[in-house]
Amino acid sequence: MSPKPQHLSVADDQLLVCEFRSEYTELSPLPPAKKTQRAEDMSLLLLLIMIYGLDAEKCINERGSLTLTNDRRRMDMRIALESGHNITVLDKATGLVCNSSIQQINSCYIECSFNDFFKEQNFTETLKFDICAKQNEKKTRVEFRIQNTKSQCIVVDCLPDEITELLNEKDQHMNIPKDLRNLLNIKKMCEDVILKETVVNTYIRLEKKAIHGVINMTVPGPSITYLHEDLSMTVVKMNLSVTDDYLQITAPGVLDNDEVAETCIPVKPFQNQLENKIGVVTYDADQHFKLKLGNDIVTSKIIRIEFPGPDTSTLTDRLKIQFKINPTYLMSKQNMSCQFYDEKGDKTWKNDGCLTNTTIDDVVECSCDHMTPFAVLLVNSEISEEHWKILSYISYVGCGLSAFFSASSVLSFMFNSNARAEVSSSLHVSLSGSLFLLNISFMLSEWAATLGIEEFCVFIAVMIHYSLLSCFTWMAIEALHLYLLLIRVFNIYIRHYMIKLSLIGWGVPAIIVGGLLSVHNTHPFYGTNEMTLSDTNKTNTICWIKHPLVLYGVNLSYFTVIFLFNLGILITVSRQIFKLRQVGKSHGKMPVWKDAGTVLGLMSLMGTTWGLAFFGSGYTNYVILYLFCILNSMQGFYIFLWMCGTARKNRAQTSQSKTKSTVDISK
Repeated sequence: MSPKPQHLSVADDQLLVCEFRSEYTELSPLPPAKKTQRAEDMSLLLLLIMIYGLDAEKCINERGSLTLTNDRRRMDMRIALESGHNITVLDKATGLVCNSSIQQINSCYIECSFNDFFKEQNFTETLKFDICAKQNEKKTRVEFRIQNTKSQCIVVDCLPDEITELLNEKDQHMNIPKDLRNLLNIKKMCEDVILKETVVNTYIRLEKKAIHGVINMTVPGPSITYLHEDLSMTVVKMNLSVTDDYLQITAPGVLDNDEVAETCIPVKPFQNQLENKIGVVTYDADQHFKLKLGNDIVTSKIIRIEFPGPDTSTLTDRLKIQFKINPTYLMSKQNMSCQFYDEKGDKTWKNDGCLTNTTIDDVVECSCDHMTPFAVLLVNSEISEEHWKILSYISYVGCGLSAFFSASSVLSFMFNSNARAEVSSSLHVSLSGSLFLLNISFMLSEWAATLGIEEFCVFIAVMIHYSLLSCFTWMAIEALHLYLLLIRVFNIYIRHYMIKLSLIGWGVPAIIVGGLLSVHNTHPFYGTNEMTLSDTNKTNTICWIKHPLVLYGVNLSYFTVIFLFNLGILITVSRQIFKLRQVGKSHGKMPVWKDAGTVLGLMSLMGTTWGLAFFGSGYTNYVILYLFCILNSMQGFYIFLWMCGTARKNRAQTSQSKTKSTVDISK
C-alpha cells in the first residue's frame, strides 16, 4: 500500500499565468466557500499585478491602452492598439474568454508573466493604463507590456499555424510547472484548433513532456496531489525497500474528488531504476484523446500513468487498474473493453496487451503490460469477414423473401373483404406492413452508405429504426389482443379499438424517432456506421444508429419491456392450449403437431425469436448470430403462412357450418 497522498500547495509564483480563476494550485484543504473566495481574491490580485506602475516611459513600438473593469460579477480587460486592433478578455463563470477583432474566427489565447505583488485585492473604479505592444505582420500575434513594469503578455489568435508555432516555442523552452497550466489553458481557450488532427498530436506530446516535468519536481513528502479544473495528478515516491509486489495509488476525481480508479503498479520493474517517482493523471477535459474513437465511446475517466524514466512499454508483471464505470453504460457491461491510446503508433485506441475483467457493481478491472493513457471503452462486437459475407447472404435472402410475403399479406388483405372485417387480420397486416418497411430499408442500408450522400443515409437509418420499433410495438399489440380474446374473454369491447391500436402501433415509434431527430443538428444519432471485421483491417459501412447509447439504451430497453410482456402472454396461452389438449385426449381429437404449430405461429406473431439478441449481446456468438438471422429475417414469411392457415381454417369452419345447416333443414 502506498502512503496516503498529501494535498500540498505549489508556490504561487511558479504557477501564475494570465487567468483570472486560479484553481490549479490546491491544495491545502479548505472549505468550499473559502476556496471560492481565494480564487476571487487571486483573480483580483493577478489583475492588479498588471497595473503596477503608472509613470509613462518611452515606447519604441506601437502604443496602446489597457482598460480594467470590475463589477463584482466579472472582470473585463480591453486592449486597444493604435493600429485599430482590439482585444477583449472576459472572466466568465465558464472560464476565461479572449476575443480578437482581426480574424473572422476571433477567439484567442492570452498568457502573462508577473513579478510584483500588492496587498490590495479589490478595486471598483474603471482603470486605464498605457501599454507598449508589438505585432507580427498578419496581426495574429501581439506581445505587450504595461509601461514601467516587468509584466509582459502575449496574445495569439486561435489559428492552427499560430498555435502550432506557440506550442513549438514551449517545446524549446518549457517552464515547469507553469507551462503545464499554460498548455491546459491553450486547449481550453482554443479547443477547436487543438482538436484538429494537424495540431492535436503536437499538443499531446507536449502535455506528456510537461507532466514528466512536474513528476520530476521535488516532492517534499511521500506524495503530492496537483489539482486543476481539467485534470488532477498524484505523484508518489516509490519506497523500494518494502516487500510489497504492488504499489497502490488512488486516482482522484478532478472536481468532486471522488475516486475514479484504483491502480496497482508492479514494483519489481523499477527496483533498479534511479528514478522512483510515478504520476497518475486523471483527465476531466479529455476530448483530445477521442478524435479517432469512431463509434466506440469512453465509459470511464481517462487516466494516464507515467514513469519519467526508461521505457515501460513491456512489463513482466502486469499493471492493474480498477475503473469506475459511468452508470449509464452498466447495462452494456459485456461490451466493455480495456484499451490504451497508442501515442507512438497511429494515435488510435487499441487493446493490445490489455485484458478486460468484469467485476462486481460498477467496476471493470484492466490488466495491461505497459504504461500509457488508459480507459474503458464500450465497443461494437466484431465479426470475421467470412462470417460477415455468409450472414449478409442469409439476411438478404431472408429479408427479400420476407418483404415479398409481407407485401403479399397486405395485398391479399386489401382484396379480401372477409379479412378486412376481422380485427385479428388487421393486426397481422399492420405487423406485416412494418416488417415490409424494415426489410426493404435494411436491404438498402449498405448500398446507401456507399453513395456518400449523408442525408440519404440518415433517411435510411431513420426508416430502419422507425420500422424496427413499429415491429416491436405491433408484436406487443398482437400479444395484448390475444390476451383479450383467450384469457379475459368477457367485457372486452373497446370503442374505436382498431383506431386506438393503430395510433399506438405507428405513433409511439414516430414520437421516439422524432425526438432523436429533433436534436440531429447538435447530436447526430443517425448516419454512417462502420463495422470493423475482426480478422482484417477492413470495415463495412452501413446506415444505422451511430451512438451506442441510443442503440442499447433505446432499442434494447424498449424491446426488453415488450419481450417480457409477450413472453408472459405466450406462457399463459400455451398453458391454456395444454389444458385443452388434456381435455381433448379423451376424445382423441387433439394431434400434437397442431398444438406445436399453433405455439410456433404465436411465437412468430409475438416476435419471441428476437429474444436471441439477449444471448449474443456483448460478444460474438456465431451460433446465436446465424439463428437470429435465419429466424428473424423470415418473420414475414411465417406470418404469411399463419394468415393462410387461419383463412383456410375459417373457410373450412364456414363450409362445415353451411353443410350442417343444410342437413338440419332437410330433416
